[in-house]
Amino acid sequence: MQDRSAFEPSPAPAAESPPAPAALRRAPVQRRSAERLTRILDACADLLDETGYEALTTRSVAERAGVPIGSVYRFFGNKRALVDALAHRNLERYAERVTRRLVPVAQGDWRAALDALLDEYLAMKRTAPGFALVDFGTQIPVGDPGAAPNHRVADHLAALLSDHIGRAPDPALRRAFLVAVETADALIRLAFRVDPAGDEAIVGEARALLRAYLAGVLD
Repeated sequence: MQDRSAFEPSPAPAAESPPAPAALRRAPVQRRSAERLTRILDACADLLDETGYEALTTRSVAERAGVPIGSVYRFFGNKRALVDALAHRNLERYAERVTRRLVPVAQGDWRAALDALLDEYLAMKRTAPGFALVDFGTQIPVGDPGAAPNHRVADHLAALLSDHIGRAPDPALRRAFLVAVETADALIRLAFRVDPAGDEAIVGEARALLRAYLAGVLD
């Protein structure tokens, strides 16, 4: 099991925010329920690293989290919904970490902002349990093409960076971010196939390609 201190969000007085409501049968109301949901998602992430998606079961997640199997089904109808909720949480944590990385970046410096996005993604890919397989949902196929996670990621990043780059998240910007996200997704997956730690040469090629493409949109 990996050390969670490297990727946990900053401590807060309230319980951790639940994943997107669409992934849940029932949203937690009380702190105890929210903490139980967090344990379930943490257990799911650890087991994905240990066994992979096919061997993952709701029962094994319940056992690892130390909760009754009914607690898992209270929130999730099946393991697909459970993994989707983990993907949503990954995106929320990624956005939080990127936001912190962007604080020292000068307004309008989209290249430095791009580096922050890519560097944070690589950091989570290398350290966050379950992230190497699931990330934002892009690694596990789903039956509905309209639910493609990269669309969700691109829209999220366009909204997150619009103020920083001084441009409204209009359809053209969202389309550019979608192309960039799809490109980065393919190349980073290639980098981690070549080297389990992420081949630095391929990562460098991905960075250069993204800069060249986005220059035509953002300069």
